[in-house]
Amino acid sequence: MICTIDSNSGFCFGVTRAIRTAEEELRKGALCCLGDIVHNGQEVARLEGLGLQTIDNDDLRSLPPHSRVLLRAHGEPPSTYWIAEQRGIEVIDATCPVVKKLQDRIRACYDLHKNDEAVPPQIVIYGKRGHAEVIGLQGQTNNTAIVIEHEEELDQLDFSRAIYLFSQTTKSVEGFQSLVKAIKSQISNLKSQIALEAHDTICRSVANRVAQLQAFAKAQDLVIFVGGGKSSNAKVLYNHCLEANPKTIFVSSPDELEEKLSTFNFQLSTLKVGICGATSTPLWLMEKVRDLLTDFYQS
Repeated sequence: MICTIDSNSGFCFGVTRAIRTAEEELRKGALCCLGDIVHNGQEVARLEGLGLQTIDNDDLRSLPPHSRVLLRAHGEPPSTYWIAEQRGIEVIDATCPVVKKLQDRIRACYDLHKNDEAVPPQIVIYGKRGHAEVIGLQGQTNNTAIVIEHEEELDQLDFSRAIYLFSQTTKSVEGFQSLVKAIKSQISNLKSQIALEAHDTICRSVANRVAQLQAFAKAQDLVIFVGGGKSSNAKVLYNHCLEANPKTIFVSSPDELEEKLSTFNFQLSTLKVGICGATSTPLWLMEKVRDLLTDFYQS
């Protein structure tokens, strides 16, 4: 058996930066994180073992003054900063720079057009409704931005008003381009004269992983994809991996490995096995899966 870990898998820059920040700040004292620092239960548990306390928005409102709160890579709406300031809470901002730049662009667009009473702004975000990053982006527009997940939802748009389109940083380039095409087609069908400003704000370090992942998957006899059950990125990348190689299994933890392997009828000794993961999957977890797989084969 040849077992290889995909060198392009694992934490993206923003998540790596947030986790490094958490580890550094924990050495200084008590630290809370608003929401799971990453959508991976094993990594959250590891950091909680170091003392990181995960809180929600209700907890934030009841923290005592001088508490320290880490804002994760996904970013937060302006209201979070306001609450922290009112309560005298110290904010350690680990928002991904790519997300922060997008927040600033959306805010600038909103500020530029919010006083256009005749033609109020119609800012549209291509993203997953309720996702932490999207909530932060909507907050830049005083929660007036329209979130579109699928082309079938275009009936939410007013095609008599200009459309300013942005994208959640982790969405697919193909999905964004398809949405732009659908909006343009609708404008044309309605013979509308409205302007469409489409801003491709997708993080390429994440988007480029699809092609890399599929190339890796095709070269394997069996693929083990490691990802958190709550990670939308993991679900998307797993499906791309499965498309490239039908002999792909999804595990959230090494404990699931033996059961998932039993669904395939093969001899591990004859296989090239590839292990890969999402942008929220730590390298140590993929290594743990590899080590367990090796032990399983040798036994």
